[in-house]
Amino acid sequence: MKDPVLILGGRSDIGLAIAHAFAAEGHPIMLAARNAQGLELQGKDLSLRHRVEVSLHEFDALALETHAAFVTGLEPRPGVVVCAVGLLGDQQEDERDMEAATRVIRSNFEGPASVLGHVANLFAAEGEGVIVGISSVAGDRGRGSNYIYGAAKAGFTAYLAGLRNRLAGEGVHVLTVKPGFVATAMTEGLDLPAPLTAQPEELGAAVVRAVTRRRNVIYTRPVWRLIMAIIRAIPEPLFKKLSL
Repeated sequence: MKDPVLILGGRSDIGLAIAHAFAAEGHPIMLAARNAQGLELQGKDLSLRHRVEVSLHEFDALALETHAAFVTGLEPRPGVVVCAVGLLGDQQEDERDMEAATRVIRSNFEGPASVLGHVANLFAAEGEGVIVGISSVAGDRGRGSNYIYGAAKAGFTAYLAGLRNRLAGEGVHVLTVKPGFVATAMTEGLDLPAPLTAQPEELGAAVVRAVTRRRNVIYTRPVWRLIMAIIRAIPEPLFKKLSL
């Protein structure tokens, strides 16, 4: 029997796409989200379509005090944990409203880092496991158009890199996923360039391949690796004059 896969943020389009990709390979799926019982239809669809066991788990990324008990109480024990928790927010609103900005930062960094810290300790004690964190290309360099979201993702990317280094000799693998534009409910209404925009199913398949191949960091779509290398290389005096 293949290892169960826990999806934190199991209600999101990205989370569900990753769940389907793993389920298609025969992995039992554990969907975790707030108001988890509202995922019954999605769970039944996963189970019927892929003929795998699906369980629902109540989880709040921002309720840090619940994370230890949540992780130790998981049944069955997952072999792969995917954190697809995130909140894009609205940059202009977040600049004015510090509570809104804090919510974006906590949703993209503090909450994910907290729960994955508990997962890391569990996996390290068992000497095996895979952790997948969905970060973003937005964290590769701070840009005026999305620096609050980008700063949180930058922190999460650094956290995952450190976790990967810490766990490298303990049988635990950590994968960082950096999507560019993805056509989801979170980006609905944005004018996204088609050549740079991945579908959730494309991202899900890429994650499964990367886990199988033990990759460390992937960009989806791969062209984003080149794009962000160019953006990172722009000198700061020139960068400040650009509307990015």
